[in-house]
Amino acid sequence: MRDTAPPAPAVTTPAAGTGTPARSGAVLAVILVSYFMILMDNSVIFTGLPTIRDSLDLSPASLSWVQDGYTLVFGGLLLLGARAGDLVGRVRLFVAGLAVFGLASLFIGLAQTGWWMIAGRAVQGIGAAVVAPTSLALITVYFEGEARRRAVAAYAATAGIGASLGMLVGGALTEWISWRAAFLVNVPIALVMIVATRRVLTETPRRDGRFDLIGAICATAGIGALVFGFIESSAAGWGSSRVLGSLAAGIVLLIVLVLHEGRAEQPIMPLRLFRSRERSGAYGVRLLYLGAMMGFFFFTTQFLQNSYGFTPLQAGLGFLPMTMVNFGVAMAAPRLGARIPGAVLLTGGTALTLAGMFWLGQAGVGGAYVTAVALPMVLVGAGQGLVFAPLTSSGIAGVRQSDAGAASGLLNTAHQLGMALGLAVLVAISTRAGSGSTSPGAVAAQFHDAITGSSVMLALALLIVLVVLLPARD
Repeated sequence: MRDTAPPAPAVTTPAAGTGTPARSGAVLAVILVSYFMILMDNSVIFTGLPTIRDSLDLSPASLSWVQDGYTLVFGGLLLLGARAGDLVGRVRLFVAGLAVFGLASLFIGLAQTGWWMIAGRAVQGIGAAVVAPTSLALITVYFEGEARRRAVAAYAATAGIGASLGMLVGGALTEWISWRAAFLVNVPIALVMIVATRRVLTETPRRDGRFDLIGAICATAGIGALVFGFIESSAAGWGSSRVLGSLAAGIVLLIVLVLHEGRAEQPIMPLRLFRSRERSGAYGVRLLYLGAMMGFFFFTTQFLQNSYGFTPLQAGLGFLPMTMVNFGVAMAAPRLGARIPGAVLLTGGTALTLAGMFWLGQAGVGGAYVTAVALPMVLVGAGQGLVFAPLTSSGIAGVRQSDAGAASGLLNTAHQLGMALGLAVLVAISTRAGSGSTSPGAVAAQFHDAITGSSVMLALALLIVLVVLLPARD
């Protein structure tokens, strides 16, 4: 079902639906390159994880916080970042987000201790929380009709390609230069994008209103408490008062969030967005799907290096079967979407990803790379290439223009919090298998349990697609 309320009057902006094809291309390039940078940073770190662990002397739980510190803040502040764009101007906020992201990348590149690294990643997440929802909202401002459909498809393809290509870039920089270079490279990119934004994009009008700080605090602290509880369970056990207290606090804060958003005059998460069965299903699928993919990237790169003896660069190259197929399918997705219903593409893509993930989970120390890893990756890459475009479209389907920023923020929140929670759960599941050891056999055991957990998440995502999304799109 879709919202029955009449659409709000369109907000007139200097750029909406106007401009030459060349200018439109420049606008889309600035938006996509900036979005690509922050998403690539989700995965560029993975091939350098063993090196970072040894360099900064990190425990398995601390190592997971190097990633979760970023995705947690990123996801928790996304809703506030989306709302802020409406109030202060989206282009102005976009530039500020790029500046914060670039400075934080410099801070990380100079890190000497684990806490320094994790703190830098958290600050980096603040910049990303501004850039991600603002970039999708800017697409709704600058593009209309068929042009918007193509732009959204490109935006969705960027999500998958950024994650996959980041593995190769991270591996190459780690082996040829240093893991630090994988972050320092963001500094010049951010500077170029700031200059390009100022030259190409036109500021959007501000709207009267105020920030929903209570909502942002409850969302970030609630999810943070859940993630902390799951990660701590691997070391302290599920019966630990620290673990149980964190999980209970997270649940209470999320309940408070829902109650508050139902009464807030200008909520960062309007509950009316969940009235649509299609959008609600898309948020759930995205959360589960990205949780599974985060486990895939995090554990597979360590498996390739610790169990197969790959170098960081070889591990990055080891993801090429997935990266190349993902790129090809994602580029063909707009044409496929014009002929095949999005629900069919989403169902097929999720099923392919599940099949590839289950196959990959059978890999062991003595397995052949081609049959145990590369071929399953082909299925995972094809599935991911099919999934993101229809999933993005469903996440913003039928929204009123006044809710466009909040809807894009909620979609990206499901994306990032899915990764944070998914990784936390999978770390908790897998750590017991290897008892924290980095020996080939122990890492292989952890890998098997984690990828099995990812397969369960994908199976649940497929169930939601079949039960919720398919009927909603009939």
